[in-house]
Amino acid sequence: MSKKCLGCGVVLQDSNITNEGYTTSIENDICMRCFRLKNYGEYQMVTKSNEEYESILKEISKTKDLVIYVTDILNIEEDFNTIKENFQNNLMLVINKKDVIPRSVKDEKIIHYFKEKYPFFNDVIIISSNKNYNIDYLLKRIKYFQTTKTVYVIGHTNAGKSTLINKLIKNYSENVQELTMSPLPSTTLSTIKIEINEYLTIIDTPGLIDKTSITNYVEKESLKKISPKKEIKPKTYQLKKGQSLLIEDLFRLDYIEGEKNSFTLYISNDLKVKRIIKDRHNNLHDLYKTTYNLPFNQDLVIKGLGFIKITGRGVIDVYIDKKIKTFLRKNLI
Repeated sequence: MSKKCLGCGVVLQDSNITNEGYTTSIENDICMRCFRLKNYGEYQMVTKSNEEYESILKEISKTKDLVIYVTDILNIEEDFNTIKENFQNNLMLVINKKDVIPRSVKDEKIIHYFKEKYPFFNDVIIISSNKNYNIDYLLKRIKYFQTTKTVYVIGHTNAGKSTLINKLIKNYSENVQELTMSPLPSTTLSTIKIEINEYLTIIDTPGLIDKTSITNYVEKESLKKISPKKEIKPKTYQLKKGQSLLIEDLFRLDYIEGEKNSFTLYISNDLKVKRIIKDRHNNLHDLYKTTYNLPFNQDLVIKGLGFIKITGRGVIDVYIDKKIKTFLRKNLI
């Protein structure tokens, strides 16, 4: 059987330095890419297709194993119904990175939001892998819902799957294996089997690449700014008709119609926001425009960037790269 890298799951090889999985010796446990990422922070881009990911999901659906879907609390997907369509397995939704949301936000409100909207999940749990928050409770619920020893972990890139699994290894296993972690996409390249204990074996999977996320279209340094490293301090702006918000050179929002309205930004503290007069500045007007008619209490989600909580009715124009998706949902917070 071919030996796999313990960091990213790719098959190891020592014959071609330019191909994925290269290592100086097959006796090594990790590939050169993972070695340089772990020790020097050097990231080598590898493009993986979603077709590979989808073929893995098809194989998982043939099992009766518990499936854990991990998502980032700032970048929760628009619709989970496709997950239910693909699986008959027990399903748990794990919302990661609670540490970046203000502590005043209660878990119960977010859990209720998703249990009501997606009742097919056996459970919804909020965690922080970085802060070891709710990990004991997560393991307890895994034990309750697992149908076999094997449990699959799936989700989009950058959701924190590998960080979570490393925390499970550290807390509950004598296994010394460590998965490669990075804020950059396509870190895990293939399935990785990790035995936590005699009752639980985790299968990590490559992250599904969200082609509508801003994380796929910015430079490495910008990506580091976009990804919050600590608790967000929400920025609230009271906008009148004719005022606009700029988030660096990434995004623009124009308030077109409505009474004075509240806009609260849940984005990385490292990103600069400016309030401007719409007609005096043309910044970013060359980007793709989408117009939204806002009902009361809506979030404008910007895939990969975060979201803006809007309380009142109105009309807004948003400008962003055409490849990046925005959408409305009921207020999460």
